[in-house]
Amino acid sequence: MHHRLPPLTPIRVGIALLSLSISAALQAQTAPAPTASDWGGIGLLQTPTARMADEGEIAFTASHTSPYSRYNVVMQPLPWFEGAFRYVSVANRRYGPEWLSGNQNYKDKSIDVKLRLWQESRWIPEVSAGFRDLGGTGLFSSEYLVASKRFGALDASLGLATGYIGNRGDFRNPLASLDDRFKVRPRAQGTGNLNSDGMFRGPVGVFGGVSYQTPWEPLQLKLEYDGNDYKREPQNNNQRQRTPFNFGASYALNSNVQFHAAWERGDALMLAITLRGNIAQASATPKLLDPAPAPTLRESQGTKQNTSLDAVDWPTLAAELEDNAGLRVSRITQRGQEVIVTGEQRRFFYPAQGLGRSGRLLDATLPDDITWFTVQNTRLGAPIVETSLERKAFADYADHRIELSQLAGHIEMATPAQQRRTTLYDAPIKRFDGGFNIGYQQSVGGPDGFILFQVAGTYSGNLHFTRNTWLTGTLSYNAYNNYDRFRYDAPSRLPRVRTNIRRYLTTEDLTLPNLQFTTVHQLGNDLYGSAYAGLFESMYGGLGGELLYRPLNERWAIGAELNWVKQRDFDQRFSFRDYSVATGHASLYYQWGTERKIVSVVSAGRYLAKDWGATLSVSRAFNNGASIGAYATKTDVSSADFGEGSFDKGIFVSIPFDFMLPRSTRARANFAWTPLYRDGGARLSRSYGLYQMTSERDPDFFYRNLDRVTD
Repeated sequence: MHHRLPPLTPIRVGIALLSLSISAALQAQTAPAPTASDWGGIGLLQTPTARMADEGEIAFTASHTSPYSRYNVVMQPLPWFEGAFRYVSVANRRYGPEWLSGNQNYKDKSIDVKLRLWQESRWIPEVSAGFRDLGGTGLFSSEYLVASKRFGALDASLGLATGYIGNRGDFRNPLASLDDRFKVRPRAQGTGNLNSDGMFRGPVGVFGGVSYQTPWEPLQLKLEYDGNDYKREPQNNNQRQRTPFNFGASYALNSNVQFHAAWERGDALMLAITLRGNIAQASATPKLLDPAPAPTLRESQGTKQNTSLDAVDWPTLAAELEDNAGLRVSRITQRGQEVIVTGEQRRFFYPAQGLGRSGRLLDATLPDDITWFTVQNTRLGAPIVETSLERKAFADYADHRIELSQLAGHIEMATPAQQRRTTLYDAPIKRFDGGFNIGYQQSVGGPDGFILFQVAGTYSGNLHFTRNTWLTGTLSYNAYNNYDRFRYDAPSRLPRVRTNIRRYLTTEDLTLPNLQFTTVHQLGNDLYGSAYAGLFESMYGGLGGELLYRPLNERWAIGAELNWVKQRDFDQRFSFRDYSVATGHASLYYQWGTERKIVSVVSAGRYLAKDWGATLSVSRAFNNGASIGAYATKTDVSSADFGEGSFDKGIFVSIPFDFMLPRSTRARANFAWTPLYRDGGARLSRSYGLYQMTSERDPDFFYRNLDRVTD
C-alpha cells in the first residue's frame, strides 16, 4: 500500500528550514562562558559553579535581590584560585543607633575563597571547593563542593553545601557519624573571626543548575535549584520562597560590561551589573607624548661624528639620555672598550625599554672602538644593578638581523662593582625637585557612613644634599571631605595608635604629613642600608634605620628595620603627644614559581601598640608588572582585646600607571582594602623601603619584557 505524502506548503517548508537551522546552530554553539553570580564569584545566580574566570581578571559586581544589595570585588590571581570580598547592605535592618548611623542600612563584610581541585576532562567534571564569608562576620558563611560539566551549549553544575548555601538541609551531615557536633551549625556571632567553629557543621543542602549559551552570542540563560530555603536568614530576616527554582539571564554588552536579571524565590526580581578587566593581559596605551626612540647609526644611515671619546659632547649626551631614555645621568665612565653610564631611570617602567633607548643614543654617539654599553641603574643614589649590552648584537637586532633570543645571549646583568674606571663625565647634582598632586583617602563600610573620604591638594619636594642624602616633605590642604560624619571611635583595649584617625583628618585643613631626612647607601655588593629621621607619616615621627641583604638573581632576601617613634598631635604640625614606642621587624622575602611568580613576605617583630607578632603577605606578580595580593597579621593581642575583626587583614592591587597614560611613567596605582581600622597589628608607614628600592635586582622581570628593548 502506498501513502501519499502531504503537499509541501510554504509554511511547512519554512518550519522545516527553521528547525534545521536551529539544530545546526545548537550543534555549532560553544559552551557558556563563566559569568558572575549574585555574590560576584563565578556561578549561576545564588549558587557557585566549579568554573573560574581567566587568570588575572578583576571584576566588580553589584546586585540587588530584596532585601539584599551586594557589592562584590572578585579577583583571579591564579587559574585555580578565586578570591572575593564584599559588602552586603540589608535594606530592612539599620546599621546602628539613629544618632550614629541615621537611616543607613546595615552593612555586612565578608571574604570568599574558591579552589579548583581538578580540571574537566572528557569524562570527569571540573570540581571546586569553596568557602563563603570565610573571614567576615560569618552571617552568610557556607562551605561547598561543586562539580561542573559541559554538554555542547549547556554547562551543568551540581553541588553540596553546609551553611547558608545549603540551609534547606536535604540530608543529615555524614560527618555527624564521627562527632555529634557536626549535626548542628552554631549561629554566627558576627565577630569577624575565620568562622572555623561552624565550618562543615549542620545539615547538607543540594544545589545546582544549568547555564545555556543561546545562538545569540551576548545572551546566556540560567536555571538554578537553590540550596537555601531562606527560613534561617541572619538577624531573623527570613524570606518567603515560593519555589527553589531561580530563572535568569546574563547579557554581555562587551567584554568588560555584563548585565544580569533573574526571578528568584518565585517572587523577587534580581538585577545586577558586572564590570570586569584583566590586569594580567593589560598592556601600555600608545605613548603619544613620548619622544620617538633615537635611531641607531645604521638606521640613520649617517657617518660617525665622533672618532674618539675626547670628541664627545658629554653634557649634551647626558641631556639626551634623560630626555629620550628617561635616564638621569650622574656619571659616565670607561673601562677598556666599555662605556658605563650611571644614572637613575625616572620614566620607563620596563628596564629593557630604558636600556634599549640608552643603547640607541650611545650607538649613534660613541666611536666605533667602544663595543659594550653598560647602564648602572641607581635608585635614591645607591647602585642597584649593571646591565651590559653588546653593541653589535643590539644593532643587529634593531636591524632585524638576529632574533630576540639571540640578543638575550649578548646581555649581562651583574652586581655593581667597585672597579677602577676612567671618569669621562660627572653630572652636577639636581638639588631640588617637586610638584603638585591630588591626594585621596577613604574609609569604607563604617557605621557613620558607607564611604567617608578626603580629597586634598598636596605639594611634595625633595632637597638633595648629596645623591643619596636628601630631605623630603609634603604639604597638604584639605580640599573636601565628609569626615565630619565620622563620629565612631571604635572601642579599643589597646593604646590608640590608629583609631584616632578621625581627629587627624578633621582637626586642621593645612597639614604637614611628612618631613623626613633620609640617607641610603650600598654597604656591600649585596647589602643596602638606610637611616632616616623626622615626621614619617600623619601620625608618627622619630628616627630609624633599615638593612637589606638581597643577592642579585636570587629568589630570596632578608631585611630588618628598627624605629623609635612618638605619636604626633592631631594638627599634624611639629608637636607630639605623650605616647612613644620602639617598633621594628625582621623580614624574609621569597619569590616562588617560574611560570607564575608568587612573592611572599613574612615579617616578625613589635607593632605600634607594643604587641608582638608576625605579618604574612602573599601576592601574585604578573609579567607586565601588575600584582594582586593579600596580607594578614596576628599578634599576642587576644581577639577580645583586638575587637571586631579579631586580627588585621586586607587585600591590595597594584597596577602600573603606564597602562593608562599617554606618557611613560614609573608610577603605580595602589588600591588597598582593609575591612576594619584597629590598633592591633598596626605598622609604621614609611616613604622609602629598601626591598621596593632594589626591585631591579630581579632579572626575571627584565627578561620577561625584553621585547620592549626597541620600543
